[in-house]
Amino acid sequence: MLFALWDNRRIRDNALQFLLFAGFAGLLFWLWSNTAANLAARGIRVGFDYLSRQANFPISESVLPYDPSDTFGWAYVIGVTNTAVISFAAIIISTLVGLVIALVRLSNNPLASKMAALFVGIIRNMPLIVQLLFWYALATTLLPAPRLAFNPLPGFYLSLRGLYIPTISLGPQAGSFAGVCLAVLIAAVIMRRWVPKSAWSLGKWVLLGGLLVVAVVLLRPSASFPELKGFNFVGGLRLSPEFAALMLGLVLYTSVFISEVIRGGIEAVSRGQWEAGRALGLSERHVMFRIIIPQALRIIVPPMTSQYLSTVKNTTLALAVGYPELGLVVGTVINQTGQAIESISILLAAFLTISIAVSMFMNWYNAHVALVTR
Repeated sequence: MLFALWDNRRIRDNALQFLLFAGFAGLLFWLWSNTAANLAARGIRVGFDYLSRQANFPISESVLPYDPSDTFGWAYVIGVTNTAVISFAAIIISTLVGLVIALVRLSNNPLASKMAALFVGIIRNMPLIVQLLFWYALATTLLPAPRLAFNPLPGFYLSLRGLYIPTISLGPQAGSFAGVCLAVLIAAVIMRRWVPKSAWSLGKWVLLGGLLVVAVVLLRPSASFPELKGFNFVGGLRLSPEFAALMLGLVLYTSVFISEVIRGGIEAVSRGQWEAGRALGLSERHVMFRIIIPQALRIIVPPMTSQYLSTVKNTTLALAVGYPELGLVVGTVINQTGQAIESISILLAAFLTISIAVSMFMNWYNAHVALVTR
């Protein structure tokens, strides 16, 4: 019986995979138990009970509300949120900037193409941490004081304290509006599937109009503009020098690599596709965005995934400019509690989760744009 099961290739492969996983899990358990025993013998506490204790240290910037009286667990949440926001923003902006750089390099203007190539060569061959420190030094030394702040646009002020921009404040019913948005989304999915196409063309505008009315009623948005009072600005939204230096350095560094990926994908498309588009009377812009780029995506997406994952990991360099991403929060918690193994484990788990989420999305998108052959 056992020999018959072993002769089944599928059962044999699954059994080997299970044994490999069990061996790896056993190794991790042995390492953890051995480390815990050695630390306990030296009087060092091990465990995650410290997460419920009061943190007692400030975090200069956070997307979510934070107070030093909050717990270490919430401080980790703040660090993860800051890292995720920085990663998402850098990926989106870098992709757009990289696309522009790639198109400039492929343009027929020799001066613009050479300048773009020079820019790519300079940025790509300089370490990211050097660029971050350079932009941070500029932001904290060359910009004027708040009273002499640059005012390039109405409501926008740039000074040593950071960039102040107008913002929109929402009313206390923001949570209710999120629930309404979810209900509208479900209704739209149902209508799109079951309602006739002629009725759906009108129904989608009815849903959108109703959502706008509900947004005005529930959210009651109000604009807030920065104003100089005393020695600093009040109101609006402040983007700190640390955040600005991190975003600028990360976006420029990532965008040049993305631009090369996009340029390589575009150049890999046959020249006959350009000639066919021109023969149909399409403009260069339509040929590029309607014919060339959709085909180039099949080549661009796989290496782009690696660039996105590198961007997520490069956010750890934010500690060089003092932005409180997860790495900086973990370092502070270790200094406060001495729980180094637990904190590093949380750091690894958080980055692994974010990276896997990015990879899964890109794999799904790659399968969506892949050429299906039968």
